[in-house]
Amino acid sequence: MALTGAAENATASETDPANANANAAQPRKAKALPPLAKLVGMIAGLGVILFAMLMLFIMPSLKSGPHDLPVGVTGDSAAVETFEQALENAAPGAYEVQTLDSEAELTEAIRDREVVGGFAVTEAGVSAYTASAGSAVISSTIAGTAKAIGGDVPVTDVVPLPAEDPTGIGIGGLAFPLVFGGIVPAVAFRKVFPRSLGWTVAGIASFAAIGGIAVAAVLMFSFGSITAGFWAVAGSMALGIAALGLPLAGLQEAFGGKGFTIGAMAMMFLGNPLAGISTTAAWLPAGLGIIGQILPPGATGTLVRSAAYFGGSGGLVAALTLVAWIVGGAVLLALGKRRARRVAAE
Repeated sequence: MALTGAAENATASETDPANANANAAQPRKAKALPPLAKLVGMIAGLGVILFAMLMLFIMPSLKSGPHDLPVGVTGDSAAVETFEQALENAAPGAYEVQTLDSEAELTEAIRDREVVGGFAVTEAGVSAYTASAGSAVISSTIAGTAKAIGGDVPVTDVVPLPAEDPTGIGIGGLAFPLVFGGIVPAVAFRKVFPRSLGWTVAGIASFAAIGGIAVAAVLMFSFGSITAGFWAVAGSMALGIAALGLPLAGLQEAFGGKGFTIGAMAMMFLGNPLAGISTTAAWLPAGLGIIGQILPPGATGTLVRSAAYFGGSGGLVAALTLVAWIVGGAVLLALGKRRARRVAAE
């Protein structure tokens, strides 16, 4: 009897379209991967991530060095031509020479960050001009090249670092705190104000302002890394923190946790190692240096250095880059809020 009933039910389901559609509508369970396949997949994926991190954090240092550094050279034409050849022989591909009319013009170009240093060629010999505030390592390289060509040559540091921080460690160490200071507020204020996007934005903006002042105060009063331009440095740091925090909050609002995670990883694993804050972007490989300057950490480092030591010269592009990131973050926040309203209305 039971077998007969089962057969009748099966026959009914085959002949009844409603039953057939109901059976077809039932989702099929995905076949689970065996444990060994999961293990191999995880090991392979983590290995790729480890390799990428090694490349991103170590390769910029290994491949960094003098390449097409813009330098000025002044002197009579015959001496300059001879010196340029000697410069190329001493450091092939290291410098891109700009001929200037006088030593005064050379020093002015250094202060305006049009060149990273330079050489004056006279009958008495060669003189080197550097700006350790721009990059201590580049300044040392220029001085070393001058000595390799002309022996014990005089070196003039046009824009020196402060005496209390002669190697520039203070500003050079800003990369990780900057990234941390941008990521954490984007998470923290959204957790504290889950239903108020306005208060979240106000919190990030307020933290950026206070954080900028705090960093400038530490650099000036604790480390002695800056001796002037307190408010310019504070404003530059505030702009950088906002340029990190607001886009990350916008990615969270527009795309959820995945959007935030991708953005945070990009800032941490691309923006941090490619920022070139300690050496400037000119010291990094050309393509990597450009990428670093497009991202907020690198642009912030350039702007802070310009504000701290060069009266803002050379910082315009960096400032505009940070403003563009802030505007992009605002757009993402607006799109995310509109999407949330649409979902709530449905």
